[in-house]
Amino acid sequence: MLECAGNGDGAVDALVSHLEPAAAAGAGLVCQGATIVRGPGGCAAPNMTYVDDPAFVSRLSRLTDAIHDHGSTIAIQLEHGGLRSMETWHAGFRAKHADYQQLAVSPLPRLLRLLDRLGFLAYDPVVMSTDEVYDLAADFGRAAGYAADAGYDAIHLAGANMGIVHQFLSPFYNRRDDEFADGVRFLEVVHDEIRERAGDVPLMTKVPAETEAPPGVAHITDREAVHVCRRLADYGYDALVPVTGSVFWDASIVRGAFPETAWRDDRFRDGYAAAFGGRLRAGLVALGNWLESLVYDFEPAWNAGVCRAVRRVVDIPVLAEGGIRTRGEIDRLLGRSCDMVGMGRPFYAEPRLPARLLDAASETSVVCASCNNCTVPQVTGADGVCRTPDVLAAAGRLRRDGAYERPDAASTRSSDDGGGDT
Repeated sequence: MLECAGNGDGAVDALVSHLEPAAAAGAGLVCQGATIVRGPGGCAAPNMTYVDDPAFVSRLSRLTDAIHDHGSTIAIQLEHGGLRSMETWHAGFRAKHADYQQLAVSPLPRLLRLLDRLGFLAYDPVVMSTDEVYDLAADFGRAAGYAADAGYDAIHLAGANMGIVHQFLSPFYNRRDDEFADGVRFLEVVHDEIRERAGDVPLMTKVPAETEAPPGVAHITDREAVHVCRRLADYGYDALVPVTGSVFWDASIVRGAFPETAWRDDRFRDGYAAAFGGRLRAGLVALGNWLESLVYDFEPAWNAGVCRAVRRVVDIPVLAEGGIRTRGEIDRLLGRSCDMVGMGRPFYAEPRLPARLLDAASETSVVCASCNNCTVPQVTGADGVCRTPDVLAAAGRLRRDGAYERPDAASTRSSDDGGGDT
């Protein structure tokens, strides 16, 4: 998830507050959300955390110690936004940092050039040379080395959701004519850099299938995504997270309902206007978000099919995420479609969710309504929390009934076990 912790004095406290409750409640692996391997720039959203400073990353040992104290493990997800960075889409950020340029795998695709001319996005990309691609891979390796020294148990590359790794893999973005025209080559070089600096710490990556791309747009098919996964497994990756989506940063990432309540919330109106360049533009973005919600309706366990296809051809663990909401779905997926199951948004409402699911009956479901009211305000820099009253009320009732207690871990219960900004 997006923790919005940043790098300030309270960053480590914020990350502990977000992530320790899941470990205390029995989660076997806690994945810290996307962190940026090189600054300045490169953040896909406000208040993301940079991990390019070894002094700062060393302070994160307090987080890893807190997770380990509960018998859990923690991975850090490494990222760079590339063309998806705030210097592309956030009007206020662009005005403040007019000298920032986006890293690009190739010259802009025609469709993105059109959006630039129309003023919906603003691009000033630097297309990386071959040497500069190697330098970026080394940044991933350095960040992984700092993280391993700070006690992280695994490295998780943000290989989807239109970040720079995804852009290397996607034919929509990658039209290079050097060795990195094969986008998997970038992941191979990143692997080697991480192995050199972080040793044999387990390494996993997301792998995208761009099956939701509009007709006529070059994209990664399911079959190609499976082929990428097989190559990465053969090269030495330790686990894979196959996901589906589009070539754009849109609702195919989260799916579910249109977050009407969040768009109408007066607390965020000025923030939306600052992010998108005025109230009219913010309204157009909201309209686009509504249209996307009609296309990308919520589908339980929407990545199960591609996970199952990958699991047939690799001998390393396959992790499934995306729309998994009940204990019954977990039981059906494990051993057939995947080897581990992950969740994201439900933890905004239920930070101690594992305590309720691990020993539950098959009909037990999360309280998350997949309404997406938690996601849209994050473009303003707001925290990732549940803001839906009915969902928070359900979580509150469960908390009062002791549903989030673990008899063997009551003494280590986090003080932030309720969820949301009640």
